[in-house]
Amino acid sequence: MDFRDQADLDASQVEERTGGGRFPGGGLAVGGITGIIALIAALVFGVNPGDIMGREPEGLPPTANLSAQCRKGSDADQSDKCRVVGVVNSIQEYWSGLDGYRPAKTVLFSQATNTGCGAADSSVGPFYCPRDEQVYLDLSFFDVLQSRFGAEGGPFAQAYVIAHEYGHHVQNLTGQMDRVGQDRQGPDSGSVKLELQADCYAGVWAKHAVDTGFYEKPFTRSDIQQALDAAAAVGDDRIQERTQGRVDPEAFTHGTAQQRVRWFTTGYETGSPEQCDTFQRGV
Repeated sequence: MDFRDQADLDASQVEERTGGGRFPGGGLAVGGITGIIALIAALVFGVNPGDIMGREPEGLPPTANLSAQCRKGSDADQSDKCRVVGVVNSIQEYWSGLDGYRPAKTVLFSQATNTGCGAADSSVGPFYCPRDEQVYLDLSFFDVLQSRFGAEGGPFAQAYVIAHEYGHHVQNLTGQMDRVGQDRQGPDSGSVKLELQADCYAGVWAKHAVDTGFYEKPFTRSDIQQALDAAAAVGDDRIQERTQGRVDPEAFTHGTAQQRVRWFTTGYETGSPEQCDTFQRGV
């Protein structure tokens, strides 16, 4: 996935918090990656994770200015942080055509940070907070995706994850998030439908990404395979098998590996957000 060398990057859409937040008493509030599904679901639905964790990080770390190093598409091909800027710029350029779209900033953090949804640490994984309309991302998550969940990894796997989170932003703006209510667990739950719709929206963006002006050419079959592999790796069934040795569909919140692949593919092949209505079409 090569960026167009002369594409102008807007680094103001990404904030880097340096140094990392620390929770009072030392250590991190979440007890490891096994809590990723429940805690991400809590964040998505606006539940304050501080209520779950019981502690808040002590203040916000200082921010770094990415505008000096992330200016052109060629910078995005050379740096992970600038690649995030390029991906975010492209995603938001696509969704800017949506009536009422408001840009959402991505916050890069290390270890822990405060959010509009409460305290979060790196074990949460990438998430969108509807309360402050921001995406939060610790880049170390992508190493975990490979080492703990067996994903292939790669630049487009990262792009898929970011596009999925911006799918949640779109859902928040369009009222799709409100359709979940208290239906937050189970194979046919509102939570699963919400997550699969976000996967579909990620596929829709991928279909149109080159049209946003940030990429040199359409994504290759290898690029798309990275996304499909990442989607499968974070299916409820795969995560449950790896973390607890068994699959419990009644605890599903994000959908199976097969479902996540299918809905990303639906978005990519049709290129139409209208085809992503998992609430009407079923999962």
